[in-house]
Amino acid sequence: MIKDYTKRLSKLTQNFFTTGSSLGIILLVMVVVAMAWANSPWSQSYHDLWNIKLTIGFEGSELTKSLHYWINDFLMAYFFFMVGLEVKREFMVGALSTVKKASLPLISALGGMVVPALLYILFNYNGEGANGWGIPMATDIAFAIGLLALAGKAVSDSSKTFLTALAAADDIGAILIIAFFLSGSLDISNLLAAGIYFSIMLAGNLMGVRNVWFYFIFGVFGLWLALFLSGVHATLAGVLAAFCIPARSIINESTFITRIKKRATQLSDTSYTDHKLLKENQVGIITEIINDSKKILSPLQRLEQKIRPLVHFYILPLFALANAGVTLKGDVLGMLLHPISIGIIVGLCLGKLIGVLGASSIIVTSNLGELPKDIRWSDIGGLSMMAGIGFTMSIFIAELSLNDERLLQIAKVGIITASVVAATIGIAWFKWSNRKTAA
Repeated sequence: MIKDYTKRLSKLTQNFFTTGSSLGIILLVMVVVAMAWANSPWSQSYHDLWNIKLTIGFEGSELTKSLHYWINDFLMAYFFFMVGLEVKREFMVGALSTVKKASLPLISALGGMVVPALLYILFNYNGEGANGWGIPMATDIAFAIGLLALAGKAVSDSSKTFLTALAAADDIGAILIIAFFLSGSLDISNLLAAGIYFSIMLAGNLMGVRNVWFYFIFGVFGLWLALFLSGVHATLAGVLAAFCIPARSIINESTFITRIKKRATQLSDTSYTDHKLLKENQVGIITEIINDSKKILSPLQRLEQKIRPLVHFYILPLFALANAGVTLKGDVLGMLLHPISIGIIVGLCLGKLIGVLGASSIIVTSNLGELPKDIRWSDIGGLSMMAGIGFTMSIFIAELSLNDERLLQIAKVGIITASVVAATIGIAWFKWSNRKTAA
């Protein structure tokens, strides 16, 4: 009885973590927990936790920062590393691999960044939150894709692919904003050092170095640290490191299939044993199969597979928990109606819709691009709303662009409100417009 219950529980847990909606649900739970904790009688413990100082390094060359800093500037570098891997893959074999494929999501993403920024500036021109114009430009790819799954059969695979490409292009824009507008004063010597580490990683790629530890050592202890000391936001090290990861396989598919068939035949010809341990010759065959499997998978694909669970189920939820805890004290309505909050809400909920949908129509009507198969204009509208889920990326940009804690809290209220509204309308949009398909 207990054994059957354990099996069912294990199966339910495995199904939850492998469905597309799991990440969206986890992040949503973390937001609720953070908000509840930050507004509970134990709210001080919430803020004290993230202000705990942690030190890494050796005596004389140690680096001491708050837990909040390590999450936002170090752990989030892994998130940007995963984003960089995904963007590189999309450019090589995915929805951005050709000019014809890339034109629609790239230009649509551009429209979805420019219009929200302009709407934000309209409400905050020369105001105290003028520097936050980049906040509504972002799309949280993980949250958007996760919550899109809640629409079920109303969303086609083509729609998911388009949103992924759109969000990937959007992430490129966010990365450029961080690099050129939200980094501090530059230290040229450390910036040159970062360039040297980046060049070493590129050279390793060209020379065929496939050991991921090579890129990890130079990426973390070299590139990340050098960018941190240079004044450029250190999370960019994740993106730059990702672009250096080799994407070539040692053997092709036909060679792999031939070798696997040969190994399988060799394994079936060996005499079986009743023992738990394999015989020495069987171990050798299995080892060859493992080696062949590594040769068919490029380092980029192997790393993407390994790092995604770490980012999705640990780093992003931790980021949400550490950053979504807005203490709602005083005039909450005033915070919601503040120009910063209004600019973010209008930018994410209306600006994304106008920008993405408008840019898409211009590209298609001018014959510079075409709608992907199985996607209708109503789907583009729904995807435009889902692109208004800015959560993680918007909060990240807000942390960099607004130094005043009061303004940052106002921005977070706007980001969370806008993301909830955009997700609700987007899911309802798909459910209603594709109600016959969903049924």
